[in-house]
Amino acid sequence: MSARILVVDDIPANAKLLEARLSAEYFDVITAANGAEALEACARSECDLILLDVMMPDMDGFEVCRRLKSNPATHFIPVVMVTALDSPADRVRGLEAGADDFLTKPVSDVVLIARVRSLTRLKMMTDELRMRAITSYEIGMQQPERDAVAETGKGGRILLVDDRPSSYERLVPLLTTEHQVDLETRPEDALFQAAEGNYDLLIVSLGLEQYDGLRLCSQVRSLERTRHIPIVAIAEADSNARLLRGLEIGVNDYLLRPVDKNELLARARTQIRRRRYTEQLRDNVQHSFEMAVTDALTGLHNRRYLESHLSTLAEQAATRGKPLAVMMLDIDFFKSVNDTYGHDAGDDVLREFALRIRKSIRGIDLACRYGGEEFVVVMPETNAQVASMVAERLRRAVASEPFAIEKGARHIDVTISIGLSALERKGEPIADVLKRADTALYSAKRDGRNRVVAAAA
Repeated sequence: MSARILVVDDIPANAKLLEARLSAEYFDVITAANGAEALEACARSECDLILLDVMMPDMDGFEVCRRLKSNPATHFIPVVMVTALDSPADRVRGLEAGADDFLTKPVSDVVLIARVRSLTRLKMMTDELRMRAITSYEIGMQQPERDAVAETGKGGRILLVDDRPSSYERLVPLLTTEHQVDLETRPEDALFQAAEGNYDLLIVSLGLEQYDGLRLCSQVRSLERTRHIPIVAIAEADSNARLLRGLEIGVNDYLLRPVDKNELLARARTQIRRRRYTEQLRDNVQHSFEMAVTDALTGLHNRRYLESHLSTLAEQAATRGKPLAVMMLDIDFFKSVNDTYGHDAGDDVLREFALRIRKSIRGIDLACRYGGEEFVVVMPETNAQVASMVAERLRRAVASEPFAIEKGARHIDVTISIGLSALERKGEPIADVLKRADTALYSAKRDGRNRVVAAAA
């Protein structure tokens, strides 16, 4: 895994040492001698992770980290503070400034590389989500970076897995000062609870008496429903080998006993902030996908979705030897609705028509707004006779009840014309089926509208 690491240290020998260690593991390393240089490098998007010395002249590491994390353009870059300071208060100060981890000098090569790999892996996953979300930004959706900067990381839902009363009786009260906490003392049930509980954070004791805590962490990472829940492990001070193994299998962070209250809360907030940010990115990506294939006015699929899926439906029908029917629908005299009552009334009619289509078809049928007042319904496993019955039922559903416009203040009569066609032979181009439906629709409109016409077999 290649990544670019920014090493920030005002002592050249320290920077060179870290550069040599990381380069030996095939990381691309750049250096900065002070906080100002570091901020400039980050502003140019030149790094995937920052190893930041705390004790620097002019601007210390805490201030550099604070500025990076308060800037929407750089807040997502992981920051690891590297310092000789080793008190819980110093670690908490760094975490509260937004640091993702805190390594104490002299740093073990094994620990350093494990943390760098873990955090760069996370950064690359986040970058992929951010790239996918760019389209949603361009079409006007809010950028989650601004919410992420203001996010406190408090009020999360945490699942604590711990089977030792002497441990959880202390941890639960500490965590509940800022979060909602569920305790699971039966580790064998924890995976199911994590999958069902919609948690923001999972805290796992690696000192479970009857279960391997690392196995639980591995299971959480392998299950689709829990794959993205951050995990914080709690271990004894002499558990370096197990912690490093945990980082390899996907543990996000860890604490050593005895657990400091403020450090516990600070690390929990860090993980929950990151979880909420990545979830918002995923939501934006999903929303942008839905917007790309959905007609915003009616909520039906749009023409792009129809064109990309119609061939697949036809191939499936042909392969299985099943029939497939297509309805093309058009609202009669729709232009006069817009001209007489205004475009808002026209929109009301389109929305209500889409609703009546949904009520008249099955879940497996594909309904799309084809353009303007034209709609298409594709009906798998439906022959021409059944399709004709469905079309007639839909025509009556539209004609029998007036459409409300102007927020219900007025009602107008609406009718539709429908053209029907069916897949006639295996391998027939689906464009031919659509063309026959369109021709049948033209016949329905030419012959007086408010009717269903089936294409000639």
